[in-house]
Amino acid sequence: MSRESTLIVGSYLSPYVRKVLVCLDLKGIEYLIDPLVPFYGKDAFTDVSPLRRVPVLIDDQGPQCDSTVICEYLEDRYPEPHIYPPGARQRARARWLEEFADTRMGEAFIWHLYNELIIRRYVWGETPDAGVIAQALTEEIPGIMDYLESGLPQAGYLFGEIGVADISIASFFRNAAFARHTVDAGRWPVTADFVARVLDHQSFSKLRVFEELSLRTPIHDHRKALAAAGAPVSPETYAGSAPRRGVLSV
Repeated sequence: MSRESTLIVGSYLSPYVRKVLVCLDLKGIEYLIDPLVPFYGKDAFTDVSPLRRVPVLIDDQGPQCDSTVICEYLEDRYPEPHIYPPGARQRARARWLEEFADTRMGEAFIWHLYNELIIRRYVWGETPDAGVIAQALTEEIPGIMDYLESGLPQAGYLFGEIGVADISIASFFRNAAFARHTVDAGRWPVTADFVARVLDHQSFSKLRVFEELSLRTPIHDHRKALAAAGAPVSPETYAGSAPRRGVLSV
């Protein structure tokens, strides 16, 4: 499949976009990316993403929204190599861990930490809510860490080869690092080792230069800077000039 036949709409800084990009790389599918910060989508963005969220995958079958839907679509259309484990029981477990990451971890790591410290400040020009951040750091994230510590493997990946469950979990820790939060290896050693191991996989590590560039570049300059750095930036964009709230309140 040619690179031009698959487009990903979404920022390198989104954990949900990161999940899809890693899965695409594992499956050897080339793509172009429209590195859209979702709040900056113009009207046409709503046509491909009714909730105005990223990622969106657009190929010869049309647009697909939501990272989980996209990953399952990729698995159905390009089954080798697998990103979901074999067997109903293991697949159900992998889907649950993906859901846990996308919802509970997303709520704590993204909306209550990364959103407060980075998005509110640099997109909306608002002051972070110290109470929300404190609750995330002292209550929500420790509870998540305790749960992960009891179920993650001490070596290797969750189901043999790296797959969507490993990818989903590790993606949120990358955003936590952007907000200067790291795993306490003394308290949660299994989780710390697991996260480091997964994020060190080449399908993750090759994205770092584009993530770090996006972090230090003004939003309106992302496309130009990323293209200059060698990112596969699309010639067209769904981005507009000013941010606006999405359909959902969070």
